Amino acid sequence: MEISANTAAGIFESIRREAQSGRLVAGQALPPVRELAGQLNVNRNTVAAAYRKLVAAGIAETRGRNGTVMREPACAGEQEGQSPDAVLADLAGGNPDPCWLPDPLAVLSRSGYQPTLYGEPVFDPVLEALARRWFGSDCRENDGLVLAHGAVDAIERLLVAYLVAGDKVAVEDPCFLGSLNTLRSAGLTPAPVAMDAQGMRPEALETVLAEGAQALLCTPRAHNPTGCGFDERRATELRGVLARYPHVLLIEDDHFALLARTPYFSIAAVTTTRRALVRSVSKGLGPDLRLAFIACDAGTARRLAMRLAPGTCWVSHLLQAAVRELLGAQSVMAHLRAAGDAYAARRGALLWALHGEGIEAQQPCDGFNVWVPLPPGSDATGIVHALAQLGWSVRSGEPFAIASTRSALRITASTLEPADAVRFAAQLRGCLQRA
Repeated sequence: MEISANTAAGIFESIRREAQSGRLVAGQALPPVRELAGQLNVNRNTVAAAYRKLVAAGIAETRGRNGTVMREPACAGEQEGQSPDAVLADLAGGNPDPCWLPDPLAVLSRSGYQPTLYGEPVFDPVLEALARRWFGSDCRENDGLVLAHGAVDAIERLLVAYLVAGDKVAVEDPCFLGSLNTLRSAGLTPAPVAMDAQGMRPEALETVLAEGAQALLCTPRAHNPTGCGFDERRATELRGVLARYPHVLLIEDDHFALLARTPYFSIAAVTTTRRALVRSVSKGLGPDLRLAFIACDAGTARRLAMRLAPGTCWVSHLLQAAVRELLGAQSVMAHLRAAGDAYAARRGALLWALHGEGIEAQQPCDGFNVWVPLPPGSDATGIVHALAQLGWSVRSGEPFAIASTRSALRITASTLEPADAVRFAAQLRGCLQRA
């Protein structure tokens, strides 16, 4: 390993070249600051500044007494959804029921297509008006409204606008897979916040924020994977915690808003200076219509607009037109209300069937999924495999966990008919008895 130069910037570049060449590998320790400063005949502060820059760039990380080491490259964890399997009933994918997704081509064929060129407004004005009507009083006065390619893209844009690699982000534990992968790819550190049936526990959030988390990413309702959401009391308690940390970036991912059967309670404090409420259309209109609205404070809106303006980062006006026509059609909105009722009925049927077999899922819940904590010592992976042999595909809770250790199953109920729910619950009970 050859490290040279006599400035912080030069030392940074020298170490980066060593990493790019493969001579420095992930997990390898860098020389102690005092030692390298002596080798290079520079002040220790110069080396310390270079190391801080390496950490900020996501190239290295600090490990307390173990010094500064080269960081593992980001890698994606498990993804939502799964490959189709004609043999297994899919209770693992976290997807909507295709039968309840409206046809965007039908509305586009009625409205026609008007080409949009570079330099034109990035936000369809009719769609913006529809979105503001949808958000209603959940948007504060003078809030900006910005577009993104779905909730995960919105979250990534918000985090990158304010944070640098190595920053801590408070997230629910267990956590949505898309959020975990977004944090990993940005070099950010998930700071797990323990949960109960009403979501994040206030004392757990207080601890994480006191330890230096720069942002809070949470799901106010229909949390994936557990289905839980904030009631009014919990939202008030969390708002009180955030009031003591006004600098923390708050991102509320209300991804299920089009279909939700539980109310939305914001946890943004009056003193919260950087906040964003994200609402996606993907759950109700389909994953292919990857569009999300971001209602945020004016400063955040300006930062996000910088990424939308150049042309390569805008949200397609063809996509906007499809969403505009769907959200603006009374028949589609009635269809979405019926879809929400159908999902609630299927979720309720599964909960009832599980209860009948002596299996208690986490409640109250909303969304596509039901979360089933397993008895202490249970082998979730073994139970997943046993269910697969019986024709059911479900997810273990392990990929969603950060620090939590209790075994669980996440069961997607969006396509599960009541009669099948009864059969599934009985077979799950059998698997648990044999485990």
